[in-house]
Amino acid sequence: MSTNFTYFADMSRKGIFSGHIQAMVYDRSKPFNSLPLLPPTGIEEDVDILKKLVSSSRALASVDGKVQRLPNPSMLVNTISLQEAKASSEIENIFTTEDELYKAVSDTIQEGQASPSTKEVLRYRESLWEGYRRIQEKGTIDLDGIVAIFSKIKNTSGGIRPPHSLTVIRRGQSEFRAGEIIYTPPRGPGIVEHLMANLLDYLSDKVDPNTDPLLKMCISHYQFEAIHPFPDGNGRSGRILNLLYLVNKGLLNHPILYLSKYIIVHKDDYYHHLAGVTQAGKWKPWILYILDAVEQTAKLTNQLITNILEQMESTLEHGRETIKWYTKEINELLFSQPYLKPKLVGDRLKIASRTTLNKYFSELQAAGMLAQIKDGREVFYINRDLVKILEG
Repeated sequence: MSTNFTYFADMSRKGIFSGHIQAMVYDRSKPFNSLPLLPPTGIEEDVDILKKLVSSSRALASVDGKVQRLPNPSMLVNTISLQEAKASSEIENIFTTEDELYKAVSDTIQEGQASPSTKEVLRYRESLWEGYRRIQEKGTIDLDGIVAIFSKIKNTSGGIRPPHSLTVIRRGQSEFRAGEIIYTPPRGPGIVEHLMANLLDYLSDKVDPNTDPLLKMCISHYQFEAIHPFPDGNGRSGRILNLLYLVNKGLLNHPILYLSKYIIVHKDDYYHHLAGVTQAGKWKPWILYILDAVEQTAKLTNQLITNILEQMESTLEHGRETIKWYTKEINELLFSQPYLKPKLVGDRLKIASRTTLNKYFSELQAAGMLAQIKDGREVFYINRDLVKILEG
């Protein structure tokens, strides 16, 4: 213990763990053990950042207000989180089709038969809910919670990568100079743990308590990705951490922000600005990028919610006019996920009779509210209106 303390004290005296913005000579093939502690300085005074912070905060608040008007926010959060899970996994080059994903979440048996890529996407959503549950229970973000998110994403019992692990980030096989090292995260006895402790102090306001939470999210997202605390799954863990932090600080009541879609569209900029902070201390472009991601994503999410709400109202009106047993509860169930199986409806409505269920679904089909598809012996019912909105 004394050895580590002396080591970190020496690093601090040399300015290696200072929070100052500075250009650094950085060898990408060597561990970035000179990663500065948080907070950086001289950011909040920037006029461009302050202006963007105001517009992003307003957009985010509008999303949260709209979600609160929903009769069952968890239903919609569950649907949108599936899209976020898919998009976040695509950033890491993990691809699955909407069709396969929707089939997998419609039934736990089908999920067990899903492809490895689809299972990874589903684990992302499970990790999001695990983190959300922990925040509701503890009221804070801690290391155990972050490790739990990673463990669920990667389906492992592992945690912080050990100091001897030669973890490096390389260019993808489809990129120019494939295999080239583009970043080597910090490593060594106690280094990652020290950096994570500082990050958690920053998130909990033990450090720099007066900085706007949305600005802190931008800064802490870079720091988490630069620390790269896990052997794998850091990108997805970091994007979940963004949402959970916004929830923890009361900027969102539910983890409903489709941020990964923006990053996919502007993926090159994302990695370019990450590298800019690492190599030259260029915080401003990175912060403006993330704030714009929040603002544009909030607007898209707002429109998505509006479209779903309008479609739900239209479907409810049509259902009541054409099916005598159709209710608001059934209408919400039809919009709980894009693909449905009779068993789900039966369990929710406590209908044990298969004959009755078949009759219900036949009437829903006849009314044009669901469409049937078969995959081998499996039968699914698709809410095509919801699918069209989600994939639009």
